[in-house]
Amino acid sequence: MESQPRKLLDQVRDAIRRKHSSLRTEEAYVDWVRRFIRFHGKRHPQEMDVPEIEAFLTHLAVHEHIAASTQNQALNALLFLYREVLRIELEASSGRAVRSPLDPAIITPDAHD
Repeated sequence: MESQPRKLLDQVRDAIRRKHSSLRTEEAYVDWVRRFIRFHGKRHPQEMDVPEIEAFLTHLAVHEHIAASTQNQALNALLFLYREVLRIELEASSGRAVRSPLDPAIITPDAHD
């Protein structure tokens, strides 16, 4: 009796566990992969490439107003999926979200009046 191939999200979980990552990392990465697949109409990630990843990350930034660090977590989850699970090396730009620089406010004693 042949065993059925493992589902993609189970393969992601297995790969994360082999790396001894935390349960929180596993949960976050699986959630990002699931959201990525749903965003693209349940297409398999093997059918997608850098443009689909960029479209997803742009959607997170523009429409969901996700913070830069959270966008980077989503990107890391997708890079993990492609490299460690699907064994596909993506040719991408850095794709990293950058925090907007904070404008430091200097409060002088006169500002309190």
